[in-house]
Amino acid sequence: MTTTETFLITGGAGYIGSHVAWAAVDAGHNIVVLDDLSTGRAASVPPGAEFVEGSIADGDLLDKLLSDKRISAVMHFAGRIVVPESVSDPIKYYRQNTGATLELLARMVEKGTRAVLFSSTAAVYEPRPDGAPLDEGASKAPLSPYGQSKLMTEAMIRDIGAAHGLSAAILRYFNVAGADPKGRTGQSTPDATHLIKVASQTALGQRESLSLFGDDYDTPDGTCVRDYIHVSDLAMAHLLAIEHVLTHPGQVTLNCGYGRGSSVKEVIAAVERVTGQDLPVTIAPRRAGDAPALVSDNRRILDLLDWRPQHDNLDEMARSAIAWERQLNR
Repeated sequence: MTTTETFLITGGAGYIGSHVAWAAVDAGHNIVVLDDLSTGRAASVPPGAEFVEGSIADGDLLDKLLSDKRISAVMHFAGRIVVPESVSDPIKYYRQNTGATLELLARMVEKGTRAVLFSSTAAVYEPRPDGAPLDEGASKAPLSPYGQSKLMTEAMIRDIGAAHGLSAAILRYFNVAGADPKGRTGQSTPDATHLIKVASQTALGQRESLSLFGDDYDTPDGTCVRDYIHVSDLAMAHLLAIEHVLTHPGQVTLNCGYGRGSSVKEVIAAVERVTGQDLPVTIAPRRAGDAPALVSDNRRILDLLDWRPQHDNLDEMARSAIAWERQLNR
């Protein structure tokens, strides 16, 4: 992006939001981070950003931020992301993911904000029995309220954008992993469910064992297969995507992944290689809402944004996650 922009990043003290905030500051942009710190940490916000502690459910605060700041676009990460929790408490997910985002979009339209970037998920897709890569037009059939809440939000963004001229980039993440290679931020939620985070904690003795949820799936080794993407590559995709919709008004939906899958056992093996130790693994029942395999067809983002990943390596993801975990617990 050739010009300096001002972005409001909701959830910018969280895992993915903080990496995007750091990438935006590195690129010379002005950043305002809005986060209620329910899962994020203020220390993850870059020093060059303005931090506001608060919720996207606070309409008066949104009005103030969108009115008082020269906000070019909102990058929206605030929300709940734990699939099993969404199955047991769907009200929380529809309220905090879908309902709160509707209020945010309404305020953006009222204040004339130009664009929104929405943090969506591969959980919107109907998994394919053969595990083949999913393109953006693949069938949608979420297996959990989490995925459904994101799909509903996507629909709201498209309808509101079409009616009111709000440009939008919807990025569907596959499985995000790793940490900032410079050690400035990482996955900081102690009870996070991300596999590499949990495996790193287990390797460092912070958990007694790693639960492997199901080893009888119809996959090559019986464990779930996912398309893991390094969080720093994902952060760069966000900057390219927001640049695209600010310079080419309209809407775009893009998969964010590397186009290949790794099984749970392969991820565990990567952490074991990096640490040089065997992890204590316990076989547990399958979790509600887990698909056997989710792998991206990423051709659209490669072609449209000229996105070129720099960290496409499972061992590098594990190495950066473990380094962050050690730093976090000094």
